[in-house]
Amino acid sequence: MVSSEQKKLLVIIDSNSIVHRAYHALPPLTTKEGELVNAVYGFFSIFLKMTRELRPDFLAAAFDLPVPTFRHQAFPDYKAKRVKAPEEFYRQIPLIQKILADFNVPIFTQEGLEADDVIASLVVSARRSAPDLDIIMLSSDNDLLQLITDGIRALIIKKGVNETVLYDRARVREKYEGLEPEQLVDFKALRGDPSDNIPGVRGIGEKTALKLLQQFHSLDNLYSVLGTKVSSIPALVRQKLENSRELAFTSQKLAQIRSDAVLEFSLADCRWGSYDRAKVVADFNQLQFNSLLARL
Repeated sequence: MVSSEQKKLLVIIDSNSIVHRAYHALPPLTTKEGELVNAVYGFFSIFLKMTRELRPDFLAAAFDLPVPTFRHQAFPDYKAKRVKAPEEFYRQIPLIQKILADFNVPIFTQEGLEADDVIASLVVSARRSAPDLDIIMLSSDNDLLQLITDGIRALIIKKGVNETVLYDRARVREKYEGLEPEQLVDFKALRGDPSDNIPGVRGIGEKTALKLLQQFHSLDNLYSVLGTKVSSIPALVRQKLENSRELAFTSQKLAQIRSDAVLEFSLADCRWGSYDRAKVVADFNQLQFNSLLARL
């Protein structure tokens, strides 16, 4: 998985999802002083593996901010069922951001938006700067699959911190039984998403959602034919859709990743490869990451 000679490669890191993956996948790892650093270690284990295998020309990292987003304003119960991570998790994020800065990787955030929205906005800005740029989004979350198109892929961490799957349009079709990436918003609008507390249509599961989109292609088209005589939707499914019409379209808005963040983006600032090695060595030494030092 190396960028071609003709095209340059930008990798955008969905940082919070990688931090969560590392924190939950690895056993507690502490420094001699007792500071928990398992998420930091896992993040940079993934980071070093990715840079070695993908050989990106440019790198950027997107982070969530600890404030409500437009989705919380639109739907107060958004992510309401998530258990707040312990403080020892959040204390590791500034450490990760500090080391990223020492690697000269720019960090992007936007108040009111999630990292996914920031990533989508970075994709738009990067493609505006370099239309032929290859882009890979690194994440542990399938939400970013909706952004996939020609030249834009997603590398999803599936198990632990080592097993990954690289998704392009064909692989999305394979996983979702023929659906295109742009249909995944409506797929989530129908079936919901318990992890984000997106309600979807009550009583509609994954299989039914897939069948409906295979037949009707989009949520708008589905509801436009719902009450017509040409509709071949079974009566019970039709009733569920009618009962949850408002929730379905609310869910669609919650699932849709925005790409309109105003970011101070320069592709040149994201160029990967030039950093002060001594700073990173000092960071890893302070955290006693001896095995990561050997991989620099």
